[in-house]
Formats: sequence, C-alpha cells, structure tokens
Amino acid sequence: MPRLLNTAYEPELVPGKRSALFGMAMTEKQGGSDVRAGTTAARPIGGDEYELTGHKWFCSAPMSDAFLVLARAPGGLSCFLLPRLLPDGSHNEIRIRRLKDKVGNRADASSEVEYEGARAHLVGEEGRGVRTIIEMVTRTRLDSVLGSTAGMRQATAEAAWHVRHRAAFGARLIDQPLMTQVIADLQLETEAATATSLRLARAYDEDATAEEVAFRRLATAVAKYWICKRGPGHAYEAMECLGGNGYTEAFPLGMRYREQPVMAIWEGSGNVIALDVLRALSRDPQSFEAFDAELARSAGADRRLDTHVRRTRELIGELSRDDARDARARELVTALALAVQGSLLVRAAPPSVADAFIGSRLGGDGHLYGVLPLGTDAASIAARA
Repeated sequence: MPRLLNTAYEPELVPGKRSALFGMAMTEKQGGSDVRAGTTAARPIGGDEYELTGHKWFCSAPMSDAFLVLARAPGGLSCFLLPRLLPDGSHNEIRIRRLKDKVGNRADASSEVEYEGARAHLVGEEGRGVRTIIEMVTRTRLDSVLGSTAGMRQATAEAAWHVRHRAAFGARLIDQPLMTQVIADLQLETEAATATSLRLARAYDEDATAEEVAFRRLATAVAKYWICKRGPGHAYEAMECLGGNGYTEAFPLGMRYREQPVMAIWEGSGNVIALDVLRALSRDPQSFEAFDAELARSAGADRRLDTHVRRTRELIGELSRDDARDARARELVTALALAVQGSLLVRAAPPSVADAFIGSRLGGDGHLYGVLPLGTDAASIAARA
C-alpha cells in the first residue's frame, strides 16, 4: 500500500521501487462484459499464492507494476493481485501478445495477454471475485465521470476561445446570435456535468455518511451512463465551432473527440450501466431513497423540475411492474440523470443557467446543441465559458 499510494512516478520495471502503478485484467474474448464467463484458471500453490493460466482480451495499462485479475479458483471466480516482478526480481509469466490499436486513448496502452503459470495472490475470498473487484470498478466509474467532465470543460474552453478571437461576416463569432447559443449550450452541459461529478465525488469522501454511501451506489451508475455518453457529442459540437481547423490535428479537439468515447465504453458501456441501475433499484431500495432525498432538496424551486421528478418516480413504479422493463432501462437512467442535474443546478447555479438547462433538457425529447428556449440569457451563460 505505501508503494501504491506514493505519488512519485518511476516508469522502470525494476525491484525496490518506491511507487507502483496498478492495471487490471477482467474481460476475455468469449465473455466481453460478462466477466463471469472467464476461463482463466487459478491453481492454489500454498498460502494465498496461486498460479494463473489463461488469457485476457483486455489488459489495461500493461506497463503497470501489478494487476487486479479475475480467474477461476477451486471455489469459483476470484480476484487476484498479479505482480509483473516476483520477489527475487525475475519476471512473472505474463506474455503480452499485442497492443490494441485503439480509436483514441493511445497514450494509455491496452493489450491482450496470456498467463502461463503466472504467480498471483488471492484478494478477498475465493468465489467472490466480482464482488471484490467491483469496489475498484466503482471508483473507476467515478474517474470516468470526472474524465468526461474535464473533457467537456476543455472542449468548451477551446471553442469559446476561438469564437472570441475569430471574426466573420462583419462581427466576432461570439457576437453572432447562433454561435452565442451554441457556446451557451456547451457551457450548460459542462456546468451540469461539473455539478454532478463533484457532488458524486463528495459522496466518496472519507467522512461519507451511510446515506451518502447509499446515494453513491445509484448515483455513480446514473452519472457514468449519462455524463460519459454526452461527452462525444459535446466534443464534436465544440470541434465544429472551429470550422475546418477543428478537424485537423493541428488543433486539440480532434484528440478530445477520439478520447471521449473511452470513458463511456470502459467500466461498463451504456447497456451494462443501465441494467446496473435496474438492479440497484430492485436490490438496494436504500440507494434510491438516498437519491430521492437528494432530489427532494430542490422541491418547489422550479415547477418544470418538480413535474419531471414526479414523472420519474412514477416511471420507477411502472417499471417495477413491467416484465419488459429492461428495454426501458435507458429511458429511466436518462430521467434520473436529468433530475439530479436539474436539482443541483437550481440550488447552486445562477438562475439563468438553471432556467436554460431545465427549459432545454426537460422541455422536449432531445435536441441538438444551440437550440435554447426563447428568453434564455445566452450571452451571460456564454460569458461563463
């Protein structure tokens, strides 16, 4: 743990390092998101040590010093800590077959690996590997939310800077009404994501109450689904603000556009997360009670938001009695996400921001950026970008 928590960066693979980086390997080619279908075998060799034999289709960050790995022990699917170096300094039996040729996120390698009697240590209990590793996965989902939010902020800032310094048709772009609307809308999405991700992060603090822990169980999945899924479209709209320049590698938004989808896909893509929300609602009623208590803090602040929250509660009731509820999971997660974003903004954001967000996000069935309700103070919102 001291090496894991050390903030020094030591990229060399040598014994006696002060710090260590961890990667993970869960998915296999025959299972994908269904990690319980894994066939990698773990043979006990004494104490908490096992020998792992098998493959992993995705091993994240293969340059790490150790990995959390799922493998099938005699007692069932279990979680293991797999170091790259053994205590005597020799290399563990890990074979990197190839690096993934990814759309983006190229600076953070992913690989396919084979284990040939690789030595590993049991983490948690045999047969409870998914439950053990999900603690790490949940916090990585929080990281994905924060990463998508940071990407939105970068995209908005780049677009806003460009339109403030570029003139066309006799005026700066930012002063053109259509562009003002687009920048304001990009900023609305960024502010909603920021408020949500920081509220979620608060629930992970050391002093989190039982209610906060319950809140984060549901809120993490909801935020991961919605904010990460909004990232790619947001990046594209910002890229378009730069015109042809935005589509070249001389400017940074092409990389941002390629980078955003990774947060939505990894640690549970959209359908996986949506089904996780359904499971949380059915198996852990305290999580929705805590989530609903968060929404209740904004009751009466905006009639449109109150109506949306009421309909969302009704939708949860409908789906609890609907045999086809899985098919409507995305509808429900979207409603929950917009409810919590609206609730946070009416409490913390300037009235112009909260009003425009609720009017545009809760007033219809989807939209393209730059379509805001009549009367929106787009100039003041754009100035916040």
